[in-house]
Amino acid sequence: MSHHAATSDLAYRVFTGVKYLVYCLLCFNVYLFLREELTALEYTFGDGIEPGQVVQVFSATIDTAAWVVLLLLFELETWVLDDSSIRGWTKGALHGVRGLCYVFIVWAFTGYYAELATLYDVAAPGVAQACELVGQGYSLLVDLDEYVPLDGQNCVGVGSELYRIASFDIVADGENLSAARWLAWTDVINAGDWILICLVLEIEVRMQLRGTLTDTLVSLNKFVKLALYGVLFAAAAYWGVAGDFLDFWDAALWLFAFIFIELNVFQWQRETQQEAAVAV
Repeated sequence: MSHHAATSDLAYRVFTGVKYLVYCLLCFNVYLFLREELTALEYTFGDGIEPGQVVQVFSATIDTAAWVVLLLLFELETWVLDDSSIRGWTKGALHGVRGLCYVFIVWAFTGYYAELATLYDVAAPGVAQACELVGQGYSLLVDLDEYVPLDGQNCVGVGSELYRIASFDIVADGENLSAARWLAWTDVINAGDWILICLVLEIEVRMQLRGTLTDTLVSLNKFVKLALYGVLFAAAAYWGVAGDFLDFWDAALWLFAFIFIELNVFQWQRETQQEAAVAV
């Protein structure tokens, strides 16, 4: 089966060029998240991290890298490869790598949750003002995964409602801590929602390969995915309003990327139906 039969040459080139540009930008985002999390690591697990803490520190990097690989696998299966070639060892390899990606994605989800839980594990620092902690090696939380050394200048702007994040020499006032928690909740909800979308898409692809995907199921999947994508749009909008550019940019790119995958699936389903009609 040719996935390009019904597409004009110019439209196909533009579609493919934009699609793969988005994919490349998502690959670059892996580096951006790694750089951001390595910077945050200097203020959190500066004395070293245990194996079980790796996912909490690098949750966004692990999550994004696994999703990029998974995205490319969906691209292969829904656009690049013919149905007849997805057999034997090729099918086994695709499913094996995809299964490994799912493991890392779920693992990253636990990391987002661990980071959220950490922001709720706070205690009183034992001082009335943040300036009393200057010179004692404390850092100041200014945003989720963003810290600065606590010094004589920035301590003045810290509110009176002061908290210390347990297990770390990090303090935050009530306003910044609340903002970081909202962003952490958004990370958890967004990651969980993507897992659900992936499950729906996985079911759709497998049923398409088996020839058991009916028009009724396609319609039902559309409603389910519309609701799930709505949550993603809300998360992206919140990151934009909150000023978290990297998360907003990444979310926008992922939405574009999966629009392309959805278009791939739609074209695939239409061509399969056309071939079935000709066969009859």
